[in-house]
Amino acid sequence: MNKQELIQTLKDTYPRELRKNVVKSIQHDEKNNDTDKIYGMVNQIFSYVLKESNWDIADTSANWDSEPLLIMKEAFPKIETTNWYKEQELFISKHIDVQINQ
Repeated sequence: MNKQELIQTLKDTYPRELRKNVVKSIQHDEKNNDTDKIYGMVNQIFSYVLKESNWDIADTSANWDSEPLLIMKEAFPKIETTNWYKEQELFISKHIDVQINQ
């Protein structure tokens, strides 16, 4: 599935209000250090995005594909303001640093 198809599928599956509420729930649970349930749900959605976009960890930083995160960002308004999103970006950054340092 291409990027636009995945975004549309997420939007069709999860109405806008629900997507906004997911992000609000993430932010709320992060403040209360109670993220197990909400992270589990978001990770399931993210796993679906990874699978459907045929994402794979790149061998080199030059081949790194951050499209799945961009899909999540476009489908879930303001998800980039959550620690969950920042942790995903941190994983990417660490992976790229490891590849550069090898």
